[in-house]
Amino acid sequence: MSWAPLPRGAFTGIDWSAPGAIDGMDPYLAWAEADGFVGYHVHGEDDQPKWLPIVIGLRECADVRQLVDASSSRWLQIPQVYLLIPGLRHCTARVSKKFFEHWRNGHAMRALIDRFELGLPVEHHTQELPHCCHPHEHPRPPKGRLRGPVLGLIDGGLAVANAAFRDARGRTRVKHFWRQDNHYGGAWPGTPDNKRVPLDPARAGPEPRDLGYGHALDAAAIDAAIARYTHHRRLDEDALYRHLQLWDLARPVNHGTHVMGLATAPGGLLNPQDNDFASHCELIAVQLDWANVLDTSGGAMNVSVLDGLHYIVSRCADDAAIVVNISWGTLAGPHDGSSLLEAAMDELVERLDGRLQITVPAGNGYQSRTHANAELPAGTRKKDSGLALHWRVLPDDHTQSFLEIWLPDDAQDVSITVQPPERAAQVVTLAAGQSGMWTGEDGRPQWSLIYPRTTALGARGTCALLAVEPTASHDPERALAPFGRWTITLRNGGRQPVVFDAYVERDDVALGMNTGAKQSSLEDVHYNTQGNLDGWVDQPGNPTPIRRSGVFNSLSTGRHTIAVGGTRATDSGRAPLAHFARYSPQKPEPDAARAQRPDVRNVPQILASCDDNTALWGVRSTGSLSGGTVRLAGTSSSAPREARRRLNALK
Repeated sequence: MSWAPLPRGAFTGIDWSAPGAIDGMDPYLAWAEADGFVGYHVHGEDDQPKWLPIVIGLRECADVRQLVDASSSRWLQIPQVYLLIPGLRHCTARVSKKFFEHWRNGHAMRALIDRFELGLPVEHHTQELPHCCHPHEHPRPPKGRLRGPVLGLIDGGLAVANAAFRDARGRTRVKHFWRQDNHYGGAWPGTPDNKRVPLDPARAGPEPRDLGYGHALDAAAIDAAIARYTHHRRLDEDALYRHLQLWDLARPVNHGTHVMGLATAPGGLLNPQDNDFASHCELIAVQLDWANVLDTSGGAMNVSVLDGLHYIVSRCADDAAIVVNISWGTLAGPHDGSSLLEAAMDELVERLDGRLQITVPAGNGYQSRTHANAELPAGTRKKDSGLALHWRVLPDDHTQSFLEIWLPDDAQDVSITVQPPERAAQVVTLAAGQSGMWTGEDGRPQWSLIYPRTTALGARGTCALLAVEPTASHDPERALAPFGRWTITLRNGGRQPVVFDAYVERDDVALGMNTGAKQSSLEDVHYNTQGNLDGWVDQPGNPTPIRRSGVFNSLSTGRHTIAVGGTRATDSGRAPLAHFARYSPQKPEPDAARAQRPDVRNVPQILASCDDNTALWGVRSTGSLSGGTVRLAGTSSSAPREARRRLNALK
């Protein structure tokens, strides 16, 4: 074992160990190159990606049109949909090695780009776009745009032929449906097989030209398929979904269908209040890329969600009112609205001058011990103990684990010490601007600490990334990290106190999946795990740095998105604890006097029910097949209720 500098990237050509190389960059990109993209399940040198998906944020004086005209589609490919709204400063792109050559050499386009962030380089995302923006070309809006009000949904497992989403004549209300996959299934650590089934455009629909990947169906195509599999006035939904290659819908419960039901399904005789405008409005549905379902850490989410939003907006008329629900999210990130995806969503709402509203869940990790927050006193010397965090990484975890430490702008004198479990000889202490990795005899990294002075992940302060390889693998050649209790010690050598936040990234298993992921968490002797009434919220006098407050969906802290927290439909017990779902952030904040980094959001704007009562968690909504209902818990159910309320207000 040896401590080594980060290598020169085989794709980017960036010497990540050079002074200043990591500053202002995406630390996940540096880590991905350090381990050869193995965490993105690209195995072997011959399988290295040809293109990388990224999200780009431009400087205030620039827009996407200028970026396209200043570059070449031979090495920077932007989907055509991003030229339909003038003046945009955020877009997704595919970039080749030549892009980074121009970046390193100070090409003119570098003066336009403020920051960029890696998406998930997997499957079709590593291929060039068949149709993209070209200099001085102006794409036209697609045909069949809706007048509104329109409900848009971005999720997984969307049962587009369910009777709940058809009108009184049996025709689908889903006027546009885009599934972002080019294949069904995919290789992922922990899966029993690595089979991928290519999707047939004659069945799944053609590729949307202005996005360049996936398969799209319009209402006419969906209605034709419904008619084909309707016999004696009864639709064979199983056969229909097999034909459309939507095999996920064979399962009785799918997250996206449940969410879509809460947002737009009619209530019938039992819930007449839901026989409203939302129950017969026009719908646009985006089914997220398979990689988003498998990788709950959100590695693909930035590209997929932003592309999905622009697909929905581009299918609506210029004066259409749109409400979009995104019941998805992760745990890490700046939590101040400055992540690239959140900034892009805020910009889109602004560009549409209030015609677009986006509802997002506040998150389900309130009790998950994935957040720490404290103030580091000034003048802590190296020999002093500092503030220690204890991170429990579990055995038999087949996916990588990540811990982000966020510091404000004035925290350049904070050092970070990492000690792996039972490996005192591997203790490493880094200051801002430093990075490195522990490698085995074969040179492959087992874990890395990347501590830039500034970061592309947010607009304020910086983020130190501790990246840890899996603790188990079916691949005998895979580098493994030690499991157990990692100790991360922070010391502030500056003259002023510094407030920090540490976030453990989401690493659980999505509904119906088997990835081998296991959620890591923080530990502290003072953290209350007794389960008494006062133990479900932070107590101001408790000295533990682990805080429930701040465990918030990283997609939900923007200025213009609507974060929705979860409550119980029926209270029981004493208020206010009985009012909230145990897993949801609360409003008002129970520990509001605690020191915070600037602009951090940890309180939802709106509350809506996602549990029936104390004993019966979750709410019932639409199952995969018509007439079926299923129960799911989570603020993913709160957000579509608020989307429905806002859509009804537009009628």
